Amino acid sequence: MDEIYQVNAINELIDYQTDAVVSRTLVKKEKGTVTLFAFDKDQGLSEHSAPFDALVQVTDGEGEIIISGNSNIVKAGEIILMPANEPHAVKAVTPFKMMLIMIRE
Repeated sequence: MDEIYQVNAINELIDYQTDAVVSRTLVKKEKGTVTLFAFDKDQGLSEHSAPFDALVQVTDGEGEIIISGNSNIVKAGEIILMPANEPHAVKAVTPFKMMLIMIRE
C-alpha cells in the first residue's frame, strides 16, 4: 500500500469489511489525529463523547451522525463538526467512509 506522504486517493487507503467498522490512523500527534473509517451498511459507533472537537469529512456513501440527540444525514463531499463534550454516535446508512480530524487544543 502507498505511504500517506505520497499522493493517494483517500478512498483507496481503507477498505470495507463485511459487517464491520474498520479504522486506519493516518496522523497521530500530541495536538491531534487524523483517522479514516470504513463502515459497512448498518454498522456504527455507539453514543459516546470526547473532550475535543472533531471534524468529520465524508468521503464515500451516506451516514447518520447523531449529536446531542439531533440526527444529521451526511453524504460524500460533506463535513460536520462534532463539538467537544457533546454525546454523538455514527451509523452507516449505506457503506460509508469518513475521515475524522480530532483537534486536541
